[in-house]
This record gives sequence, C-alpha cells and structure tokens, in this order.
Amino acid sequence: MNPNRRDAIKTTGAFATLISLGVITQSQAQAAVDNAAFQAKNLDDALKALGGTPATNDQVTIVSPDIAENGAVVPVGAVSNLPKTTDIYFVVEKNPSPLSCAFEIPEGSVADVQTRLKMGQSTNVYAIVKADGKLYSAVKETKVTLGGCGG
Repeated sequence: MNPNRRDAIKTTGAFATLISLGVITQSQAQAAVDNAAFQAKNLDDALKALGGTPATNDQVTIVSPDIAENGAVVPVGAVSNLPKTTDIYFVVEKNPSPLSCAFEIPEGSVADVQTRLKMGQSTNVYAIVKADGKLYSAVKETKVTLGGCGG
C-alpha cells in the first residue's frame, strides 16, 4: 500500500471518529485537512495538494495589477464562468508558502471573489478553480516594487 494512501486513510478515520463523537465539527476537520495545501513550500507541491496540475481555461479570469506598488497589499480577484464551481484558490508562485487563500463557493452562487495578497517579489499569480471535480486555472504576472513577504 502506498504510504501516502495509508496516511490519508488514518487521517480520514481519525477525523471521522472525532466528528462522530462530537469532539470537532465537520468544518474544523475540513480546515485541518486543507491545511496541508497551505504548508506546501513550492508551486508543484501546492498544486499536488490541491489535486494536480490544472488545465488553463478561458472561462477563468484573474484580475491582478501589472505593477503592485506595495507587495504587502496586492489586490487580486478571480471570476469563474464554469458551471459547478466549488472552490477558488490563489497561488503566488514565488511566495514562501505559495497557496495564499482558498474560497469555498456555495452552490448557486456567483463565482467571483476579491482579496488582497502579500507578495514577496515579482511573480506569477494563479487563480485555480475547482469546477465539477476538475481543476482549471488562469495566470497573470505581477511586478512588485516595494515591501511584501521578503522585506
């Protein structure tokens, strides 16, 4: 048996037991499992934790400035026109922890989110969308001139 699969089965069983005993809620268990993606230290590991390499799709749009004057507060947004969009993630390629945030999109909602990210340096920003169980993405390069994660 694959060691990663074994770990996943153990973790899932432990969380299921804690939920059934009322020790933690389902939301708390989900947050703990999703935390693994936030612990990734490079782009490939972050994508792997989210479910693999996403396909580019013109139905996913990312809004990020060409030049961010302050890397500590970079406004970004994403829109998905794909049906059955359930999640939107922002990944900043050269950040120490690339996965910056995750949004869960309730069924029947418009998949349009905005936030502010901290960026340590000029890099690509990815909007990764999970729709109908598959991953799709859009990417935009943003140049940082001041501040951010690294300074």
